[in-house]
Amino acid sequence: MKSAPASARVRGFSLVEVMVAVVVICVGLLGIAKLQALSLSNATTSRQRSLAAIEAAGLASAMHSNRDYWSSTAPASVTWTGGPIASTDAALQAQADADQTALNACVGTIGSGAVCTPVQLAAYDLARWTASIALLLPNPNTTIACPNIAGLNLPASCTIQITWSEKAVGITQQEATAAGGAQFENPTYLLYVEP
Repeated sequence: MKSAPASARVRGFSLVEVMVAVVVICVGLLGIAKLQALSLSNATTSRQRSLAAIEAAGLASAMHSNRDYWSSTAPASVTWTGGPIASTDAALQAQADADQTALNACVGTIGSGAVCTPVQLAAYDLARWTASIALLLPNPNTTIACPNIAGLNLPASCTIQITWSEKAVGITQQEATAAGGAQFENPTYLLYVEP
């Protein structure tokens, strides 16, 4: 018996090496693609959460600048779910609804007095704020609660709550099945304010 020469025995070995290398590279590229998709999704999620925080801080600043309304006659609650603004203060609700459609300017002074009353300014701020949130966050819902605690000498306090929808990041098939197939989360941002 004659054995095959060494060069004949190694023929095809480099092809197997190349095929294994291609498989390893493909798996690595798929992992990089998944990481890129997750980083883009996380960037969108963090952008939305930052925008919610900025918008809540903006309304808190407006509440601080209009203390005549928010610290003395603030409504028990103001809610907005994408339509008209609902409030326990009928005057604020009526003015805010009018301002939502026209966004009447309520800034500056006339002579030595303000252009608007404190209620008109609060309604203008709310209408402008809800218009801004509607452009920035998907399916936003907001609630401003200013409970009036009778008999206690406490400073006025309010909470601003913003809820919106965002696509879940990195959800697996098992998590989707356990959640009933829902791939959306509804995060909430809550800010405590003393106007």
